[in-house]
Amino acid sequence: MQKQNVFDRLVAWPRVHVLLLDVLGALALTFVCVATATATGGGAVLVSALMCLPLALRRVRPELSGGLVAAGGLLQPVLAADPQVANVAVLIALYSLAAYAAPWASRGGLLLGLFGALVAPARYVLPSVDLLNAVAAALFIAVLVVATWLLGRGGGRGGGGRPPPPPNEQALLERARLLENERENESRLAATAERQRIAREMHDVVAHSLSVIIAQADGGRYAAAANPAAAQEVLGTISATGRQALADMRNLLGVLRQGPGDERAPQPDAARVADLVEQVRASGLDVALEVTGEPREVPPAIGLAAYRIVQESLTNVLKHAGPAARARVEVRWDPDALRLGVDDDGRGASALVEPSSGGQGLVGMAERARLHGGAVVSGPRPGGGFSVRATLPYAS
Repeated sequence: MQKQNVFDRLVAWPRVHVLLLDVLGALALTFVCVATATATGGGAVLVSALMCLPLALRRVRPELSGGLVAAGGLLQPVLAADPQVANVAVLIALYSLAAYAAPWASRGGLLLGLFGALVAPARYVLPSVDLLNAVAAALFIAVLVVATWLLGRGGGRGGGGRPPPPPNEQALLERARLLENERENESRLAATAERQRIAREMHDVVAHSLSVIIAQADGGRYAAAANPAAAQEVLGTISATGRQALADMRNLLGVLRQGPGDERAPQPDAARVADLVEQVRASGLDVALEVTGEPREVPPAIGLAAYRIVQESLTNVLKHAGPAARARVEVRWDPDALRLGVDDDGRGASALVEPSSGGQGLVGMAERARLHGGAVVSGPRPGGGFSVRATLPYAS
């Protein structure tokens, strides 16, 4: 927790020590008012003490404080022959009621103040002065009472209850709890996004590798009897594909392990599309590769997206295009974006891949491109076959 500087502590000290300041202020006012009332008599001294001392509770117990001050004010016409300096306590109590007390106490204090505006001139002004001056005194006191009450309503909290508690450790703990909850929510969202990314990567790796292995195994089963050398070559391709898939899965699942020092192989990128085409060609699919433009360095995420889009497209060709299908892969390095194309002359509309429950396949390709500001357009080709077109801007 960060320490407060000296200025902050000085500013916060009055808010923290509210009761102490009010007690000291009430004692000081009582001393002054009692000293001025001593010459008047014992009743004036009692009234002054009764009106000033309750101000010590004016903010922590405003209703009790206001009630005691009002009681002293009502006793003043009976016990004191002259108006007392302690009448200033009435205005202070009225302000406190308006600022800190409940609404009923605030309005009650206003009514008592207006009642005192009538009683005081009738008791102390009217007997010795004419009626006009008494009415003027009553109006002056009434205006002063209303102004004080309105000032309390504006300066406090509008009679809504006790004063707001000072800043304390509980408030700081609550703020720390809210920040911790926010961090947990951010971590949860990041973990969800990472799980979705791993699901996409796992789908691409497993679907492609198993498709190649199945195609090779089917061909090798028929070639084993007539051409053992071809069967050995098929088994070699299956072994290499399986090892590559295992390496990719280890690299992918490595992000789930915690701890420093875990070295992971780099993810595939656009530069490895040629290796991918060779791998698919070795599985028996007639696939051609055409690269145009000058290859350039792209962010790893864009390079991985390009590789996975081509991989998913070729996997769909292996799975859905049918026997004797041919495919063509185009990688075009344009000035503004990397453009990819995978076409085949297979069964066309039947090659459409229904999205799985995990949202992979064609939907996954489109999502990958959209994450980087690109797009994927796919569908049957006129005259037969299927086409996938992807655009990946260099700047996401």
